[in-house]
Amino acid sequence: MSANLEAKQKLVEEIKEKLQKAKTVVFVDYRGLTVEQDTKLRVDFRKSGSEYKVYKNRLVLRALNELGYTGCESYLEGTNAVAFGYEDELAPARIVAGVKSDKCAFNVKFGIYNNNIVDANEIKKLASIPTREVLLAQLVGMLSSPMRGLAVCLKAIADKN
Repeated sequence: MSANLEAKQKLVEEIKEKLQKAKTVVFVDYRGLTVEQDTKLRVDFRKSGSEYKVYKNRLVLRALNELGYTGCESYLEGTNAVAFGYEDELAPARIVAGVKSDKCAFNVKFGIYNNNIVDANEIKKLASIPTREVLLAQLVGMLSSPMRGLAVCLKAIADKN
């Protein structure tokens, strides 16, 4: 077996391992992204416990097919990067959705969420979900609101007397 073929097989295995380990995977077209934007993007992914890599489309397609994800051929054309979300399921979608530039054609192609292939619209919906901390703060606010109202009413009654 040639060294080139062995290297490609190792890459396919690496991609498969990352796809299996990731909670969410987002595939994006990174055309037009500047080096500064790309560097900032990679830092943001690292901070969130995610990973952003560029692989050859053919190798990614082979890894996807070996894992049972079929029908991705049409998405994997042109320039593609893959964002693997390991810790926070929604971090890759939020980071990708946050990239805005006039000169950049950076857009979501598709993704994998809960072991299902989802389109770009689903990824955008996932990106709009608030973070865990915000959701917990909203829950605390909703739970404390009735108690606060009761306390205000009881104080008003006590002040009248």
